[in-house]
Amino acid sequence: MASIMIKRTILDDLRRDLKREEIAFLVGPRQAGKTTIMKIIQGELDAARERTLFFSLDFDQDREHFTSQQSLLKKIELELGKGPGFVFIDEIQRREDAGLFLKGLQDMGLPYKFIVSGSGSVDLRARVKESMVGRKRIYEVYPLSLREFVNHRTEYRYEDRLPDFFAVESARCDELLTEYLNYGGYPRVVLESEAREKLRVMDEIYQSYIIRDIVYLLKVEKIEAYGQLMKTLADQVGRLINYSEISATLGIALATLKNYCWYAEETYILKRITPFFRNVRSEISKAPMVYFSDPGFRNYALGIMGGIQRPDDMGFTFQNLVYLLLREKLRWTGAGIHFWRTTAKTEIDFIVETGGKVIPIEIKYKEMPRPVVPRAFDSFIEKYHPPYCQVINKNLRATVRVRDTEVQFLTVWDLLSPTP
Repeated sequence: MASIMIKRTILDDLRRDLKREEIAFLVGPRQAGKTTIMKIIQGELDAARERTLFFSLDFDQDREHFTSQQSLLKKIELELGKGPGFVFIDEIQRREDAGLFLKGLQDMGLPYKFIVSGSGSVDLRARVKESMVGRKRIYEVYPLSLREFVNHRTEYRYEDRLPDFFAVESARCDELLTEYLNYGGYPRVVLESEAREKLRVMDEIYQSYIIRDIVYLLKVEKIEAYGQLMKTLADQVGRLINYSEISATLGIALATLKNYCWYAEETYILKRITPFFRNVRSEISKAPMVYFSDPGFRNYALGIMGGIQRPDDMGFTFQNLVYLLLREKLRWTGAGIHFWRTTAKTEIDFIVETGGKVIPIEIKYKEMPRPVVPRAFDSFIEKYHPPYCQVINKNLRATVRVRDTEVQFLTVWDLLSPTP
């Protein structure tokens, strides 16, 4: 299995945009595959007899060329001539003023296409977003999605007909789902076959994130508190976050806690989602929920990676997965993902807000022999009249009606279909 190259869907976006003038900027969590993706693109360009040059600021011999823009240009011209050509720069966050450095290069009108990668912390310390408005195109690289994971684990035999695979191989699908929910999609974790090695690799990824991004780059001093926060948030997936309560439990100031949460979000480890509300007197309007960018990372922080047993643990991990699938499916649509909860504690897991419409989605990690409409749908339908509602579950496909609203029962595999 390890000999089979993992195909990443983001490669198609990069290939399509190679002729665009903006800097291609790959960002995302550590070890998500950014360097590998850049090497693949470089290999394809080399095969097409394009001129390429690859730098990594992880290496001393490459860093010496980044003392100034002129120093770098001398090296590029030495290797590529006056152009055109493609220049790859890996781990740009190691350059102190990365945003201004790249902006200056782009403003020179050079005959080179720059493809650059950095961990999420590069934006926090180098203000890349502010410095490079209109000069870059962002590509977010996350761990493998469920689709990428299934395609790789089935050796791409069903790549163009996944719905057929899901329909015929239900037992195999359950195995793959359980594996993904336990170990997630970091490429190095996926490529390991033994549970012990998966844990060892995830430990390296976790420690690298804490030490290199949080301590070295972001200068966080209360590292134990940050680690405890990761564990606490991992245990709070799918639940309301009470900042004051967590602050008191961890013994850190409320402002520091919120800053740490922001760091975790900006380094692509997790995402906070906000409540959907129209009535502040009867609906929760402030407290967020969090979801992690990778189930395996979340499980590791919680100490249960590879050993999820409690129904609640599996249920919340499944809910986290559905969030990731919705985020992927709604990419570039402008839709927002929220949750809904009333002060009377009636709640719906996700509310998709798009084009002036609101679509409630409830998650059920269980086998459903027949369609049972969640009670919360009834009150939401009465208030907001959604065009339809969805219940994402393990096995049931069905449609029923509540008043004049259609309630669709779908499986997690249906979220991988290309249809809206």
